Amino acid sequence: MTRRTEWPGTEGGGAGSESAMEPVANASGPGAGAGSGRGVGRGSRSRTEDRGSPFSSRAGKGEPLDPVEQARTICLRLLTGTPRTRKQLADALRKREIPDEAAEEVLSRFEDVGLIDDAAFADAWVESRHHGRGLARRALVRELRTKGVDPTVIDEAVGQLDSEQEEETARALVARKLRSTRGLDRDKRLRRLAGMLARKGYGEGMALRVVRQALEEEGEDTDGLDEPF
Repeated sequence: MTRRTEWPGTEGGGAGSESAMEPVANASGPGAGAGSGRGVGRGSRSRTEDRGSPFSSRAGKGEPLDPVEQARTICLRLLTGTPRTRKQLADALRKREIPDEAAEEVLSRFEDVGLIDDAAFADAWVESRHHGRGLARRALVRELRTKGVDPTVIDEAVGQLDSEQEEETARALVARKLRSTRGLDRDKRLRRLAGMLARKGYGEGMALRVVRQALEEEGEDTDGLDEPF
């Protein structure tokens, strides 16, 4: 008796049904696998279990893989709990050797139904990384580029941060770090604090100005600190 693998949630093409795409193997009775030479008891687990691809059971039975269906499953798994850009998903599909035509079909469909939204991803990234990590626009642009976000979309996302907001965040970062530099000589404090801002994407001019003002408020002599660090 042959075994049949059914695929719930794949009919109709709707986004709501895609999340349920997990293989369910149904044994209709005892019998021997084709060419295996031994019987398979009722209810026993298939020996072609999922080992990374949900379609391994089909491959083991010689059934052709549906690349579109496979691409949909891969994307849904990657999107579970973690938003991703179209490029990130495209790279993952390419790594899994999904044909370009099938990948394009699935990615475009996911964009149509809102499962992929690079603009929303970029906005959320800027909000989270600026307020959570204190990153400046320059660092945010660099990160979004590595995610494959379109430059126009990046510009719109980082445009929500103005210079005043950036400087306010830089001051807060320095204020939190200032105490740990007490006891060091002035120049070392300057390098440590300004270096911290530079790593977060703040420009040299802003970093020097913010650090100098913070040191002045502590009574440090800041003469000569107008030079680039």
